[in-house]
Amino acid sequence: MVKIKNLFAAMALSTVVATSAMAAEDTIKIGVLHSLSGTMAISETSLKDTLLMLVNEQNKKGGVLGKKIEPVVVDPASNWPLFAEKTRELLQKEKVSAIFGCWTSVSRKSVLPVVEELNGILFYPVQYEGEESSKNVFYTGAAPNQQAIPAVDYLLKQGVKRWALVGTDYVYPRTANKILEAYLKSKGFSDKDIIVSYTPFGHSDWQSIVSDIKKFGSTGVKTAVISTINGDANVPFYKELANQGVSAKDIPVIAFSVGEEELAGIDTKPLVGHLAAWNYFESVDSEVNDEFVDKWHKFIGNESRVTNDPMEATYIGFNMWVKAVEKAGTTDSDAVQDALIGVAVPNLSGGIATMMPNHHITKPVLIGEIQDDGQFLIVDSTKGTVVGDAWSDYLPGSKDLISDWRKPMKCGNYNVKLGKCGGSADKK
Repeated sequence: MVKIKNLFAAMALSTVVATSAMAAEDTIKIGVLHSLSGTMAISETSLKDTLLMLVNEQNKKGGVLGKKIEPVVVDPASNWPLFAEKTRELLQKEKVSAIFGCWTSVSRKSVLPVVEELNGILFYPVQYEGEESSKNVFYTGAAPNQQAIPAVDYLLKQGVKRWALVGTDYVYPRTANKILEAYLKSKGFSDKDIIVSYTPFGHSDWQSIVSDIKKFGSTGVKTAVISTINGDANVPFYKELANQGVSAKDIPVIAFSVGEEELAGIDTKPLVGHLAAWNYFESVDSEVNDEFVDKWHKFIGNESRVTNDPMEATYIGFNMWVKAVEKAGTTDSDAVQDALIGVAVPNLSGGIATMMPNHHITKPVLIGEIQDDGQFLIVDSTKGTVVGDAWSDYLPGSKDLISDWRKPMKCGNYNVKLGKCGGSADKK
């Protein structure tokens, strides 16, 4: 009798295991790797929510390859080494087909060796400093030539002659400002025309830095701030500008990491007239954007929740992944990587985003002016889309490099002068 009971128990257990295995086979997992706590939660939480909305919509259409998409959400908690640990967990334990995540470049740099080692796919949805090209990363945010350089060009047209470069102390601001300094000097500016300062993540005491900016801009020469401040440090920065009476008319700030989400938590009246450079604003006038914003409000259940540029980059990246998987007929990483090149999907401005051979996409560039309702009035834009450049034309070590992940080149840093490929990005 005991033997019969044991036999039935074993059969029941095997049925559970088989059912679980079948359930796993019936879904395609993707990783959602965004900080839901810590200093970057102010920016990243909405990207997690965006992905859940996109997965929900795609599953209503039948998923992909006849299977439902299962999002696996993890919280790396604004802890850069933890991003690497969570990436390994997603790829090895959860067996995700792709990861959508990271915001800061330091988090992406933490993830990069893991995703390359395990041959995963990372969609990175935020503007970054360039100077990188990986077989395993698809950059749907802006490269410097799709944001930072056009921002300077806009300010040059406004007569700006002095430049305060203010950023959070990590790789993105430092590299972006290195590129901007080189670009400004190519335009005839000298060291005396530029000041640079960096502060830690979560910095809150801006009194002395804003005072320095105010003094720097008091010479009667048109001055502007280029801000690469990230995360919740933006709130006290803008408050201190207002406290010291620094208006957009006196010294305009153009930011690369301040969008609708960051402005939602502060009184924007003193900020009216300050600027941001992005590739999308919620105020973009297009039918596809109206539909996206409406779907977002319905999904999140809150009419006041705004959309922003990294959400659009997430939207583009997710739709590109779906299209590439369907094109490849498999979620195999190598096949999807190859299939992604050349994939084109709608952006939210009414145009098309195309994944280029260097794993960057085509994007329009928009300059927005902060309004008192926390939205942006678009004051300038490119006539068409701009192809993202992985390597800056203004840095000596980069200007001769190109990236092309198509066969037969398959190289992330091909030196056109030397006629050869080299560097860690090409060891795959």
